[in-house]
Formats: sequence, structure tokens, C-alpha cells
Amino acid sequence: MRCLIAGLILAAVPAAGLAQNPAAPEPYVFETRVIQLPEGARPHDAAPGRPGEIWYTAQRQGALGIVDIASWTFRQVPLGEGSAPHGVVLGPDGKAWITDGGQNAIVRYDPASEAIDVWKLPEETGYTNLNTGAFDGSGVHWFTGQNGIYGKVDASGAMAVFKDPEGRGPYGIDAAPDGEIWYVSLAGSHLAKVDRKDGSVTLIEPPHAGAGLRRVWADSRGDLWISGWNSGKLYRYAPATGAWTSYDLPGNAPRAYAVYVDARDDVWVTDFASNNTLVFDPDSESWVATIPGSGPDAQVRQILGRGNEVYLPESGTDRLMLVTLGE
Repeated sequence: MRCLIAGLILAAVPAAGLAQNPAAPEPYVFETRVIQLPEGARPHDAAPGRPGEIWYTAQRQGALGIVDIASWTFRQVPLGEGSAPHGVVLGPDGKAWITDGGQNAIVRYDPASEAIDVWKLPEETGYTNLNTGAFDGSGVHWFTGQNGIYGKVDASGAMAVFKDPEGRGPYGIDAAPDGEIWYVSLAGSHLAKVDRKDGSVTLIEPPHAGAGLRRVWADSRGDLWISGWNSGKLYRYAPATGAWTSYDLPGNAPRAYAVYVDARDDVWVTDFASNNTLVFDPDSESWVATIPGSGPDAQVRQILGRGNEVYLPESGTDRLMLVTLGE
């Protein structure tokens, strides 16, 4: 399916709506553009695709979506019977690597040939509720499953699956600049560093019990930024020192879902409670921008981006928002 929707510019002004720290950079200028996707697509994750493309997972329609930025059109590629894709990332091979909870498989899509590889998890793992993937420094794809597993698969399809020491919860995952893999557990509320040689993990507890660590992202210095779903906080963990720092999201009873660090090392966090995506400046330690959802209960899930672009998939509105940052 290919559909053209008129682009909607929602903002091209300095960000407003939050108290500004005098040390924060001024102004914070951005522009947003929204594309309406098929009704019921429930776009869960969005990621850079090939140059000029945004990829998204149409979780409820079992498809990978491809948005052409220049023409602002999209098409969807069916991934197989029973598919319910959760995460998508661009691999070093230029292909889309997808964590497909419906097929209990890692799916790889080649945009050049349109070939699809489906690598099922071993039967003995049972249903894993696959979540998110990331590539380590050697080009191996690591993934999480909320039913208590994490694992890896290489370009040949060779796979290994491991059990989280505390069971249910593995969720967000990312590679640090040194190529090492870290993931967080939502139900287990811990941070885990993976030993890429043997697959074992070292668990690290956050400063608040039951914080509900949901997503993790590394900045250019190797510090890890983590969203606390239950605590309503943004966390920074410094592997070099073992130190944690926490920051309260603004508002009452916030629900921090996704986290992403952009090319400028600003930190993006989605707050389901306020229906906003917030931007945090680590240098001034202040919230510097608020980007409202394009409609009520937008539910922005995973955030990714490229250069001065940030992609916000709205599972609640069946829309995708492209945020372009100013100078």
C-alpha cells in the first residue's frame, strides 16, 4: 500500500511550556511534520532506514513500514503469517532487523532485493514476547524478550538465547560507543551489562527500588540514560564510576517510557502521562523542550533518529512524527 498524506507542520518556533534554566541553550528550535499511517497499524518503533527513509513497525498489521521523507509517502511490507513486530533497527548490512513477537522470531528484510529471512527462536524457549534489538561492536544483533530472555543472532542466522537471572522483564537495549551491550528490565527493574563472550550478565541496581527501568540509550561519552516507568524519573548511569544521577520529569505522576540521545547528546524522553515528548540538556541539567503528541493519548514508543532528525512513532494515533532540529 502506498499513500500520500499532506505534511502537517506543527511547530517551527522555540520550544515552550517548561520553565527554562538560565544556563540552557536558547532558543531550542524545531519543526515537526506528521504522516497519517493506516488505521490500526499501531506503529511501535521507528528507526532510520536507508538514506531518506524512516522505517517503522506496524505492530497490529504484521508489517514493516517504509516512509520516503522527500515525497512524504509510505508503503508497508508484510512480514509473514502471525507477525506482530515490535522493534526495528538498521543493521550494518543495510537491512532492517526486526524483533517479531508474533512470529517469536528475528526477521531481516533486505530493501534492495525485498528478501525476508525469518529466524525462529528455539522451541524450548517458548513464547518470549520479543522486544528490542541492537548491534554490538562486532556487528552481532542482540535482542530482549519480556518473558525473561535476551539473546543474539549473527548474519548467518546462528542464534543463542540466555535467561535473565531474575526472570521476566528484559526490555530496552543499546550498544555503548565501545561496542558493549546493555539492557534494562522493566519487571526486574535492573540494568544489565552483557558479556559478549559467554553471554553472562552483570546486574546493576538503580537507586530507587521498583523504578521500572524501561529503555536505555548511551550518549557519546558512554554514559547510559534510562527511563523509569514506575518512578517517573530519568536516570544517568556512568559505567566509568558506577555513579547514578536521577532527574524528575516535570508534572504530576509522569510515566517515562522511551529514551533516546540525539547527535547533540540531548536526551529525549516520552511521558505518557502528559502526552509529551521532553528534551533534556545534560550540560545545564534542565528540560529545554516540550513536543506535544499530534493527538490525544499519542503513546510515543521507541525513539530513534539520524543527524538532526528524530522519529516519534505514535501508536495511539496511528501516526509518525518527524522532528527536525534547527541550528
